[in-house]
Amino acid sequence: MPHPVSPPRAPADHSSPKLFVNDGPLEPSMVGQLTPSSPDEPLDVLRQRYNENGYIYLKGLLPKASVLQAREAYFTHLSPSGVLKPGTQPVLGIFDCAKDCAAFPGIGAGAVGGNQRPGGDAGAIFVDRALEAHTMDWYAETFCKHPALVDFVREFSGWGASTLPIKRTLLRNNVPGTKAIGVHYDQIFLRHGEPTSITAWVPIGDVSVNGGGLIYLENGHTLGREQEERFTAAAMADGLTEEEAKNAFNRNMMDTGLLDDGPARYAKRFGRRWLVADYEAGDVVLHTPFTVSRTVDTIELGTTLIWTQIHASTTNHDPNHVIRLATDLRFVDSSKPWDKVGYV
Repeated sequence: MPHPVSPPRAPADHSSPKLFVNDGPLEPSMVGQLTPSSPDEPLDVLRQRYNENGYIYLKGLLPKASVLQAREAYFTHLSPSGVLKPGTQPVLGIFDCAKDCAAFPGIGAGAVGGNQRPGGDAGAIFVDRALEAHTMDWYAETFCKHPALVDFVREFSGWGASTLPIKRTLLRNNVPGTKAIGVHYDQIFLRHGEPTSITAWVPIGDVSVNGGGLIYLENGHTLGREQEERFTAAAMADGLTEEEAKNAFNRNMMDTGLLDDGPARYAKRFGRRWLVADYEAGDVVLHTPFTVSRTVDTIELGTTLIWTQIHASTTNHDPNHVIRLATDLRFVDSSKPWDKVGYV
């Protein structure tokens, strides 16, 4: 059986294509580049970079063939919805531009109404199949537990045999022209445990710089900490217990749990750039809801310094109409309390 091929990529544009988010274009002054790292670099160097930047962008951590096999399986499963351009290979994930993109809403893109099915009846087949993909063996048992990723997190975190990939993951597609992900940080959605998890954002296939990939706020981990402290102080001032405060955080945010639906507005408000990348199949970005450490050469968790990485995504304007596919995989230290709400 031949290996699946990568989706087409437009020729490199060194003038940098214009990037769009939910509230319009990002001005060039608002955009910077993520710093790439090699998984083969010494762990102490990677840990230091992780603590200083709030993320590590690992090039080629996963075998490309494994990533493309998962992409092929996903779009083969979604093809009955009519989302793919007729006559194209499922692994390419090319959107049928003759269709209305509103019928193919991305999961977790902040649809009005919270957790209701996005797109309503028109997107029923597409959304239901996208949700079903979370439980299929090729994803839940093979891709989410890929040894290259699990082994790296085990060594990087120092958790060893206590490293647990949790089943609550978020497999997101983003059809060209649909709503992007707003500004948030992961601890918003992980209130019921200690902040001792690591998120691996994994693009499943190439994602061009203007193809809807994740963007990280420059030094957003320090800003996230400040916001978290402000929310905590406000909750305590209202006389809430610790448990009540956990469930009250979203009062400070939108009904979808976002800090802001508009990344451009958010960048202007705080005077910080959004960091972007031209992702390739096999790349992984590690960030945490809280990056907690006492020194730069360890990410020992449970100490007092708290960092919270803020991120969002661009609108998918890929020139070849490639559907962006990616997943959030989360790992916890099972020897400590962790958020089991929704864990099945």
